[in-house]
Amino acid sequence: MRLRDLGAGLLALSTVAVLAACGNTGSGGSTVGVDYPRSDTDFWNSYIGYVPKYGKDLGLDLKTTNSQNDVANLTSNVQTFISQGVKGVVMAPQDTAAITPALKQLAGKKIPVVSVDTRPEAGDVYMVVRADNRAYGEKACQFLGARLDGAGKVVMLQGDLASINGRDRTEAFNDCMKKDFPKIQVFGEATNWDANTASQKLQTDLTAHPDIRGVYMQSSFALPGTLQILRQRGLLVAPDDPRHVFVVSNDGIPEELKDIAEGSIDATVSQPADLYAKWALQYVKDAIGGKKHKPGRTDHDSTIIQVRPGLMEDQLSAPLVTRDGATFGDVRSVRYDDKSLWGNNSDAR
Repeated sequence: MRLRDLGAGLLALSTVAVLAACGNTGSGGSTVGVDYPRSDTDFWNSYIGYVPKYGKDLGLDLKTTNSQNDVANLTSNVQTFISQGVKGVVMAPQDTAAITPALKQLAGKKIPVVSVDTRPEAGDVYMVVRADNRAYGEKACQFLGARLDGAGKVVMLQGDLASINGRDRTEAFNDCMKKDFPKIQVFGEATNWDANTASQKLQTDLTAHPDIRGVYMQSSFALPGTLQILRQRGLLVAPDDPRHVFVVSNDGIPEELKDIAEGSIDATVSQPADLYAKWALQYVKDAIGGKKHKPGRTDHDSTIIQVRPGLMEDQLSAPLVTRDGATFGDVRSVRYDDKSLWGNNSDAR
């Protein structure tokens, strides 16, 4: 072979190597599929905004889809991920029972899954990343029970009871009310995480029971409609006004924190949208790398529990947020302007 031909061959090989290196990103070129569950709430839109940031930090190549709160879409998106050759999947199934067949298919392909915010009823999942949703209901109960002096009527705008989140929050709220505040009457309304349904049912309850003085929204999806109804009825008044209806929400979005500051609502439980994205991606990277985790305290202020054999859940911190940072029963709250809250981070706006 002539020297010129040898040099040309070496240059060609070098070019191929450079192109191959450019095509592989992240941890050894790990490609991860991330399915967004919906994009019609501020909370999930914030989560969607955090995912690419943490994906870049962790060196992951992300393929993303949006199932729009439809398990059929999610199942189809899983097929897309498989065809794209992903090494792991992050999802947040809203129907925690119907996702089981898709999880079994991913397990058969040896593709690890991390579930965010919700815990599948069955199937293999490397890690669940969520907060203690029973604590959400308990914190809301303690807050309203204290504010209503242990007596009165409240409406609970439930999520989807096909979701473990909706069931956990509902059961914990009801259990706490029966145990600690038996003189408070609770009107539970299933909403399927739908804003229009929540508004209609709240309107009906306030018409039938104009003496209602508390509302527990299991998610900020119901926030605009709730405030509109209270305003129309002349009930959107300052907290020290006897007509005030105490409202506690779940999510911790910037709008809720602003409303707490203004006195339009009174409390929320802050779901960490930023940490959901960060730790879901970290765990899927760990799964691809073969790393094992054990139950116990973590180095990021959370606790990993074993839900059932082979399934672990990292329960991230989710504080009660109020205007004054007071304590309700044995529940300590943080002020709405606390800088540790993700909703006060400029990235969340």
